[in-house]
This record gives sequence, structure tokens and C-alpha cells, in this order.
Amino acid sequence: MCVNVSFDVASKFPEPLLRFTSLATGEELLAEQREHFWVPGARVYIGNRAGSYETRQQFAAYEGERLYGMGQYTHGRLDLKGMSIDLQQRNGEVSIPFVLSSRGYGMLWNNPALGSVAFSQDHTRWRSDQALGVDYWFTASPDPQRILGRYADATGHTPELPEWASGFWQSKLRYRTQDELLEVVREHKSRGLPMSVIVIDYFHWTAMGDFRFDETEWPDVAGMVTELDNLGVKIMVSVWPTVSPLSENYKDFRDRGLLIGADQGVEFFQTIRDKGMAESMAVAYYDPTNPETRATVWDRVRQNYVDKGISVFWLDASEPEINPATPANTRYFAGPGAQVTNIYPRENARLFSDGMAAAGLDQTVLLARSAWAGSQRYGVAVWSGDIASTWESLRAQISAGLSIAIAGIPWWTTDVGGFHGGNVEDPAFAELVVRWFQYGVFCPIFRTHGNRDPRMPTGHTQTGGPNEVWSFGEEAYEHISAALHLREKLRPYIHDQMRIAARDGVPPMRPIFVDFPDDDRVWQVEDQFLFGSDLLVAPVYESGQKNRQVYLPSGSEWECAYTGKFWPGGSEISVEVRLDRIPVFLREGARSRVGAFPLQP
Repeated sequence: MCVNVSFDVASKFPEPLLRFTSLATGEELLAEQREHFWVPGARVYIGNRAGSYETRQQFAAYEGERLYGMGQYTHGRLDLKGMSIDLQQRNGEVSIPFVLSSRGYGMLWNNPALGSVAFSQDHTRWRSDQALGVDYWFTASPDPQRILGRYADATGHTPELPEWASGFWQSKLRYRTQDELLEVVREHKSRGLPMSVIVIDYFHWTAMGDFRFDETEWPDVAGMVTELDNLGVKIMVSVWPTVSPLSENYKDFRDRGLLIGADQGVEFFQTIRDKGMAESMAVAYYDPTNPETRATVWDRVRQNYVDKGISVFWLDASEPEINPATPANTRYFAGPGAQVTNIYPRENARLFSDGMAAAGLDQTVLLARSAWAGSQRYGVAVWSGDIASTWESLRAQISAGLSIAIAGIPWWTTDVGGFHGGNVEDPAFAELVVRWFQYGVFCPIFRTHGNRDPRMPTGHTQTGGPNEVWSFGEEAYEHISAALHLREKLRPYIHDQMRIAARDGVPPMRPIFVDFPDDDRVWQVEDQFLFGSDLLVAPVYESGQKNRQVYLPSGSEWECAYTGKFWPGGSEISVEVRLDRIPVFLREGARSRVGAFPLQP
């Protein structure tokens, strides 16, 4: 890559314009472009009396260019060309402003401010609502894997996935007591089903911000941990960044400046009916951009969870989930919310990662609903938020997972079955759940969760309908059980791919163009993906589907994982769809490396 600088002397206000070109060919990859031939220029600063600016950066657009990444959104698109995207963390929308181009470059808009980007037909324009300057990072290569590797070098490599984390994670909304949770694990194991993690969700605490178990519901945490350890099951505990005014820690946190502040109004940013509340009340958020906050919260977590054997944490609502959605009104140790709010999830993960390291504990997995550039180095696994239990939502997960992988997060998952709703007695929902489990087998983290019918108002009395794998009827159970056992057989292969992700920055779940960039067709494929270097997966995301079109990339022959039949690369085929499996293909010669698919009719 070469960077050229030219001056636009034709304008009354000349400025240097950067132009990035290929060293090999001299071809222009990306060039700054003035917003107007007169004013403003390519870089725009609109100041205020606080010393910060609205900033804009404009680049040229190119015919046929395709753009990927930017984190995780709900629009269902993989190619982002023609889209306008908000740079703001929300439930289900994760802003990581890294984009990979089909022209052979990657760029990080290195600014955690609120803003937007427009990938228009005639230009690309980045905007920050409030910033101290323009800052972006650029790299170039014709090989997408090298771009992703350099991006990981710049923002941090993920650790290797712990061995236990590649198995199945069981969750529902919510197990209310120790007895409920243990009963589910015992039943699961008595059926011979694999399970690696069981989840204790919110309201297990005495009050939000106490960061400890309610002993009336969880009387013997150490004994529970020991029993589950003997069964090979880890406990994951949900830790919210919210602090109730009824918490034993609230006054101390408030008086020491450990909470998020507000430019206007009271310093409460969410409402919920927590324990001790007759109705929903306002709660505050702690501020993880403050080193003192990180040390103080970790001290509580260590005493009340880690010392009892808990080492896996669910960092829910860590966007943070501001309600009403006015993050520009917040104030952090790191700066005004409008300038820095998008780094909240990364700094929250840092709190736990640094605490584990300081205590000499092994690297864990931090399940989070949001992330920013660099979150991966703290062991963050992002899940796709509180999504709907619909076929349309399942389809959107494919592009969401691939986009956040390009944005640097190799550990990712969904709520299998979706979060919002689903009647376990409805055969139509059972079909959706089966297809979601079959897709989940090939996600980096494999877990189910959901708020099933009958649903209840949000609050500490919630439990939600059943969500165990035997809850959806006998036929569904047969297929779900098969999916769980297939995942178990794939775990050695998965860890091989996770080691590559940690070393090279190449995510295990990725768009096909990452491995086959010279096949022009694969840049347009949005509903298939590679799982590691050897597996091509084509999820089924329509009810009652009988056939599925699958494109097999050129550069290899492809073998049906189930029948052993071969097809040439560069071909599109029609595959019969059966309820007991989704289309999966092995790269030629990969069967011995993968080893999970016995041949069958």
C-alpha cells in the first residue's frame, strides 16, 4: 500500500487530500473526496465552546465496490453498500466501525463517539456528533485474511477459546432457585445429553448492584458448583451494570463518582422492578471507564462470585441500555457521553478480564450484548440481543454473525429459538427451533435462551415458559438431540479453528469470500458461510422448505457431509431439504480432518 498526498489548489480553501494505492498495481483503493468543490473539504470540523467538534470525513465511492463488517445490525444485509448506519450501541445493534472492502482494504473509524456512516453511491461519509478530531486506521491487501490479521494486530487478538466453552450452553428466562437449576441439569445428564454451561440469569441477586446471590433462593452456591463440576458443567452468572438506589453499594458508588453522570436531570438511566420494589423504579449504571470503578466492582464480584467457584460471566445490558435512549446526555470518567459512550461495553469487559488476570485465574468467556473495537482481546463473546422468535429473525442472524466476525469478534452466538416469545406446544414453533438448533451447531458459541410463553411483565417474579431441549415435542427432541451430539463430535475441529482465530485473527464463522476472494460470485452470497476452512454451511430459514439453492465456491471440489457425493466448485446446486439436517459440505479432502459426519442415506 502507498499513501499519496495531493493539494486541491483549484479551491479557494486548498487542503491536502490522501489517496491510498496498491503498491503492486498502482490502482487507487480509496481516496479522500471533498464534500463540495468550494467548501467544505474532505475533513470537516464544526466546533462548539466546549472544545469539541462535529467531525466529518468523506471518501470517494467506486462502481461495483462491496462493503462488509461494521459490527452487528438487524437489517439482514451482508453487503452494506447503499446503506446509512448509526454509530450507536443498542440492544441487538453493535457498533464496531470497521469496514472491509472488496477493493482490497480495511478501515477502522477510530472514534467511539455517537455518529453515523453513509455508504452512498457517490461517496462514503463518516460523521461523529462530538469529537476532538478525525482518526482512522487503514490497511490494504488483496487477501481478506491478511486484512483481518492486521486488524487483529492493531486492536488485539482474541485468546484461545477455553476447552469447556465449545459445548452446549443451556439457558431460559429464568431459573429462579438453586433447586430448579439443579433439576434441569440432572435431567439433561440422565438423558445422556451433552451440556457445558448452565445459566443463572438476572434477579438472582438481593438487589441490582449488590453483586451477590440471594441466599433464600441460592442457599449453597459452593455445593451447587461442586455438584455441577462433577457433572462437567460450568455456571454462568448474569452481572448487570445497573445499581439500584436500594443496593447496599449505591451510596458509596454515588459519593465516590463511580456511576455514570448526566448533563441534565437525575443520574438514573433505566427503570425496572427489582427486588424490594412494589413498582418499577429508576436505577443507575456504574462507569467502567473509571479505573476506580473497575477495581471496586471487581472486588465485589470476586468476593461474592469468584470465591464461590463462579468464573463465567454474562455481561447483560452493557450497551449500556439507556432508557430513554439519550446517550448524549451521559457523562463518563473518560469524557462526555456523545464523545465516548460506544466504548462502554469494551471497558465493562475489561473490568472482568483484568480482574481475572490479576487474581491469577484462567481466561474465561464474557458473554456480552455489545462490543467495540478491541473487545475481543478481553475474551468477549457477543450474542445478538433480544431478537424475535421468527423465521425472519433467524434469516437476519446469518448476516449479523458474519458482519460482526468481519468487525473483529470471532466468538459469537444467538439465542437459539429467538428471545421474544414462542409457544412450545405449537408445531410451527417447534420447526423453527429445530432449524435454529441446526444453525447454532455451526456458530462459534452454541447456546439456547428465550422468554417463552406464557410471558410475564419484566421484574423479579419472572420465570418464562419452558426452554429445555425436551420442551418442544418428541419429533423436535429427536432432531435437537442429534444436533447436540453433532456439536460434541465437532468440538476438536472447532478448537483447531479457534486456535487459528487467536493466532491469525481469522474468525471461525466467516463469509465465503474470506477464503475464496478470487471467485467473484461469492462476494454476493449472503445466506451461506464457512465454519472454519473446511465446512460450508447453508442454513434453512424458511418454514416447510423442500429445496435449498447452494453455491459451491470455485477452487475446490465439495463433498456432501452426509452422503459423500461430490460436486465441482463454481457451481450452484439444488439440495433436497430434510427436517433432520441442513445442507453442509466438506472441502475436498477434509473428511478426515473434520471427522464428525458419518455417511448416511
